[in-house]
Order: sequence, then structure tokens, then C-alpha cells
Amino acid sequence: MLLVCKEFFQADVLDLPKLEELFEKARKIFIHCAALKIIHCAALKSVGESVAKPLDYYNNNIVGSLNLIKCCQKFNVKEFIFSSSATVYGEPESLPLTEESRVGLGITNPYGQTKFMVERILMDLKRAEQMPYIAKVAVGKLPHLNIFGTNYNTPDGTGVRDYIHIVDLAKAHVSALDNIGKDIPKGSNGEELAEIYNLGTGKGYSVKEMVAALEKASGKKLTVKEVEPRLGDLAILYCDPSLALKKLGWKAEYGIDEMCRDTWNWCVKNPDGFAKKAE
Repeated sequence: MLLVCKEFFQADVLDLPKLEELFEKARKIFIHCAALKIIHCAALKSVGESVAKPLDYYNNNIVGSLNLIKCCQKFNVKEFIFSSSATVYGEPESLPLTEESRVGLGITNPYGQTKFMVERILMDLKRAEQMPYIAKVAVGKLPHLNIFGTNYNTPDGTGVRDYIHIVDLAKAHVSALDNIGKDIPKGSNGEELAEIYNLGTGKGYSVKEMVAALEKASGKKLTVKEVEPRLGDLAILYCDPSLALKKLGWKAEYGIDEMCRDTWNWCVKNPDGFAKKAE
């Protein structure tokens, strides 16, 4: 999906000719607008599914990203924000994760590999050019929630992640967009700059904590089933978002209760998700 001056255009990132057509439209529209900028969020994103369908993930996430990057090169778009994933850190050496933490080693699933590879592609390009299932159970769409693994080395045995409210995530991307180029040294054209920011609350929540929070938000008791861990999942991941606060002026505003409240509210109003209602 491409938003140009409040106008939406839809295209598959795997369809390079269509993307080029949209970039051409955008260039014409932006004669009367600000410079064209890209926020790239398009990707397949299930860790477990990526283990079962690795080729789908490599094709969509890497080829699709390459197509978008090619369009940026062709149309001279220099401001590009890539929405990556904590999975690029693999098994962490220490917590919380910072922007200086090691990446690329010990990645346990194809999804994480695709995100890491796109990060590397962007860094190489810079050098070369100097450039929710829980809610589905609550609304009755699924009979039960699978908890994958209950024997991790965590307080309650379930996986811990640094969840983030979608509004906070969106605001972070806008903050990144607003701050592109602000730290360019005098005498530099800025093409050698590429920055990485961790986005999160800085606090990890377990699967069981998320279940309890959604039960509270929905007023429903959820049916859960404890099953074996999924291939590729790690026990615990959470980040240090302090650099985003320092450089972007961004900080997560919402906690687990607000995340589950708003997720539940959206699911009640949209029980079929993004699927269009039958005419």
C-alpha cells in the first residue's frame, strides 16, 4: 500500500512494474507536495510459519524489499525507513537489547533471517552509494489459544517479548520520518548516514501475562492449550529504546492493558479482521 498526499494506491511489492508505475504517479503528485519518503513495513511475519514455508518468506520479504529499493534508486528516493524485527538479534548475549547488540548470529528462523538480510542490503547500499491470535480466541474465531512452550527459563515458563501498541509503533515511524537528516554534519550531503533504533517499551511481557490482560480487557475466560515450543522461538527478547527517546524524542506511551483493551475493541468491531464484508 502506498500513501501519496492522502491518496492510497495498492500494489504487491513482488510486482515491480506496478511499483514503478506507482512511483511514477507519486513523482508527478509530489510536484505539489513534499519530497517522497518511504516507510517499508510490507512483509510476511509469522516466526512459526516461516520455518514451515521458508521459500515464501525469502521470496516475499527479500525480493519484495529489493523491488522497493530498486524503485527508490530509479526515482532517486533517499529517505527510507525499514521496519525490522527483534529477531535479527538471535539468542541475546545480554538484555536489554541495544542498537549496539550483536545481530545476525544465532537467528533461529527464516523470518528473522529475511529481516537481517534486508538490513544488510540497506547498509551495503548505503556504503556503495554513500545512502494477534489471542484476540481471535476471545471473539470466538478460534476454539483455543496455543501456548507454545511452558518450560522456558522465564518467571512463568512462557516466552517473553517486548510488545508494542500499534499507535506507538506508528508514531515512532513518523518521528523517524520527521527526523531524517537532522544530524547531518556540516559539509556533508548526508548520504553516508544510516541509523538503527530499537522500538519497544523496554519491558518484557510473558504469553501468560498477555492472556491475563486480554481476559481482563474482554471480560472473558480464554481457553488455552499448552503445546510444544515452536521451532525458531527464543525464550526472552526485550529492548532498550533509550536511543529512540534521545534522538527521535519518541517513547512508548501505552502498556499491556492499553494494548489489550484496544486490540479487543478493534476485534469486536471487526470480527472478520480486514476481510471485506460480502456485498
